[in-house]
Amino acid sequence: MVDNKQVIFKGYIERAPKETDMEIKITKVDLHAPKGPSSFLVKNLYLSCDPYMRGRMRHSFDSYIPPFVPGQAIDGFGVSKVVDSDNPDFKPGDLISGFTGWEEYSLIQKPQQLRKIQPDDDIPLSYHVGLLGMPGLTAYAGFYEVCSPKKGEYVFVSAASGAVGQLVGQLAKLHGCYVVGSAGSGQKVDLLKSKLGFDEAFNYNEEPDLDATLKRCFPQGIDIYFDNVGGEMLDAALVNMRIHGRVAVCGMVSQHGHYDPQGIHNLFSLVRKRITMKGFLQSDYLHLYPQFMEHVISNYKQGKIVYIEDMNEGLESAPAAFTGLFSGKNVGKQVVCVARE
Repeated sequence: MVDNKQVIFKGYIERAPKETDMEIKITKVDLHAPKGPSSFLVKNLYLSCDPYMRGRMRHSFDSYIPPFVPGQAIDGFGVSKVVDSDNPDFKPGDLISGFTGWEEYSLIQKPQQLRKIQPDDDIPLSYHVGLLGMPGLTAYAGFYEVCSPKKGEYVFVSAASGAVGQLVGQLAKLHGCYVVGSAGSGQKVDLLKSKLGFDEAFNYNEEPDLDATLKRCFPQGIDIYFDNVGGEMLDAALVNMRIHGRVAVCGMVSQHGHYDPQGIHNLFSLVRKRITMKGFLQSDYLHLYPQFMEHVISNYKQGKIVYIEDMNEGLESAPAAFTGLFSGKNVGKQVVCVARE
């Protein structure tokens, strides 16, 4: 028997999450006890902190994924190593990515959506919860499938330094587009322009008039808006879209802490400018995973794509890392390192 540290969800909330909504608990686990048919035990290495998890803290939230269970460990995307198995398809030593618990060891009983990882010395293992994981596929499918980009178009990305936004901007540049991103600090703006290759970027906290800011950045209007924040930013983007513009609605992080989310006032722009606005989930595009991996890995190894992580060490840091997403504390993809194999 060994100790198994866990992050336990305490109870449902209708506000922005706090660290105190979670607690650290230590249980015991037998590494070599029988697992059951098709089941196996993993040691968790890296955990992904993602904004969608906020919705799972609401009992009545009508979402595409079930809510967390009070008194049980939180779960989410992670990278893990198999330590013992009753499943012939997953052997000890295998590295996998997919849903796992926020704990040191997890018993996996539904392996259908897990993927084996082929180790590559040129790619950090943690990238499989970011660049090569759910955020990466979200960026790839959202940009190429939902936005239908054309070379030379004008692209705006909100939350552009985050897990999804940073890749969207780089894919757009590779496609020959003009790209502007918004972020919440001067440090993030500098990263967008100096490291991620955006043509322009602005700090939304220093721009009281978002409509005027977007007109300055896009004097000819916006062809594609990749929306990660919703609220006032979406409203301002709509009135600055060009005719036949496209809006990919990926997330609305600005509204996650609101019981009564802010309404959008400029929806008539959809009619006047014949705008296409579409929400999507990366799970709608799992069939694209092989070509996504080939495209992103190739460009990463050629130095055409870079990826920024914000790494927290230790499972006990997970609550602070997660809640920090909603105040913009993270710079890049927020990851928690539980163990390094």
